Amino acid sequence: MTLSIGVSSFNLGSQALLADDNSLPGIESEETAIDAVQSSNPEVSANQLELTSSHLKLTQVILNDVTDHNDELVQENEWLLHPNEGKLALIGNLFLIEDFVNQTGLIFIKRAPLPNARTVPEGGDFIVTTKRSGATTVTMHEKNSENTWTVLSYNGGVLARTKVLHDWQATRRPFTEGHQLPRFLSNTWGDRSRDSRMHEDFILAEIDTAEQLGIEVVQLDDGWQKGASANSKDAKAKGGVWEGFWLADPNFWDVNPERFPNGLTAVVERAKAKGVKLGLWYAPDSWNHLANWQKDADKILELYRQYGITHFKVDSINATCEQARQNLDAFFERVLSESQGEIVFDLDITAGQRPGYFGAVNVGPLFVENRYTDWRNYWPHQTLRNLWQLSRWVDPKRLRMEFLNNERNTGKYGNDPLAPANYQADTLFATVMFANPLGWFECSNLSDEYVAEVAPLIQTWKHHREELFRGTILPIGNEPDGVVYTGFLSISPEKDRGYVLVFRELNRKDHAYVEIPIGLGLENANWELLTPTGDVESEHDLLSVQIPERLGYVFAQFVIDKSELELSSNTLGL
Repeated sequence: MTLSIGVSSFNLGSQALLADDNSLPGIESEETAIDAVQSSNPEVSANQLELTSSHLKLTQVILNDVTDHNDELVQENEWLLHPNEGKLALIGNLFLIEDFVNQTGLIFIKRAPLPNARTVPEGGDFIVTTKRSGATTVTMHEKNSENTWTVLSYNGGVLARTKVLHDWQATRRPFTEGHQLPRFLSNTWGDRSRDSRMHEDFILAEIDTAEQLGIEVVQLDDGWQKGASANSKDAKAKGGVWEGFWLADPNFWDVNPERFPNGLTAVVERAKAKGVKLGLWYAPDSWNHLANWQKDADKILELYRQYGITHFKVDSINATCEQARQNLDAFFERVLSESQGEIVFDLDITAGQRPGYFGAVNVGPLFVENRYTDWRNYWPHQTLRNLWQLSRWVDPKRLRMEFLNNERNTGKYGNDPLAPANYQADTLFATVMFANPLGWFECSNLSDEYVAEVAPLIQTWKHHREELFRGTILPIGNEPDGVVYTGFLSISPEKDRGYVLVFRELNRKDHAYVEIPIGLGLENANWELLTPTGDVESEHDLLSVQIPERLGYVFAQFVIDKSELELSSNTLGL
């Protein structure tokens, strides 16, 4: 097929791997034709594009997961392509080639796990070859003709690029409310009690506080089930396992009768009475390449049908081979199909070999990271930074990001000026409210002051959520590092309204100018503050922001006066 972008023409066909130019280094010669040859690996296939523009920028987006060991989740490598570049062989899942003169481009997505969780084709995933004639050849490799590449085109710079990429991800997910609209979810694991407090009375108390806070799903983590995992408080005494669950106990995934003598009925009924849903932690069995996937699907569907549970956090997955990945895909496909897309999976990407950012786009949000004040590895600005960086490439509606109870473990941070305790509770929520917020704490362990501080913002967020996430979300300002002005912009598909969220980190100035994408017409915007303090005004392609408190924020919505835009255009003769 042919894709036309500005002055560039892109022809997609099935061709072989391009051979290297065998010129000796340092010897000048006329360019000779680079012939297509068969790869030495017959299992490798390639799709090829020919690009005619002379002014192209290549971006390789490197995404990282296994966040129990990583916190640098996004790196970007850029090349302003030049005939002397020759050939670049790259690995990864996301690449862009843009004609920066015309602000048109192509996005290349490999719908597969990250390279650390799969076999990389011989020669790499993505080959770019430049020629002195001005043409550029792009070759997309894959194993066994898997048809895993998607190519998207855009026209209009960063806003158009982000919209196209985020919209594509949205179309891959079920069109049920649970998959399309973020939910505020709490999880009992964040206070590090593990499963030691898991029992009916505790969960009833969690639900009661969740109602006060505005939480929509109370998720029971590891410990609700009869069997003991390797993460259990009493793992050694109880022979806890991390795979082989069905071998360890055929009734492993029954509801624990000692902790929940009434099954889950009592807590489900309390949740319904309080307007809250119940969610569960679950670990599809990685034993023997996920051979028990049918049993796991049966159990998930049983819990869904018996108790109406639609939110499951899936963990402990370790899909180390192609058979395991196929079985995992079959598990997800069956559950989503038989629940008509009502079941939503939070796919944990904190450890193991898992589908990652583009290997299972359709199943639900990505549970991005485990961070704990107990281990002194939670800083609000670090989580904000991960969301800010990821949101350029991963639809924020697919990200589950955490905020914690900052009144715990304050002594572990010493005099750290960026310690969680130095933030207001509502600011903590604000750092993750342009994604799926995760209350990573025991709700019943929160102080009354914490609840009172954060609850009003949660209600404001819920009131505006549908319109906010209907828009395209872009990171704006500087990359968060603890001392800058940073934030997010949501712009509606009609480009006539939207929202801004700006943070003043540990910055001495209570006023700053924040850059936004050009041409949005925000100079004609009417603003409404959604927070009690601060101010936002627009000056052409800048936001003038005032935030009186360090480590504070401002949240505002805007409507653009289209009549003013039309008048301005007519005056200018446009």
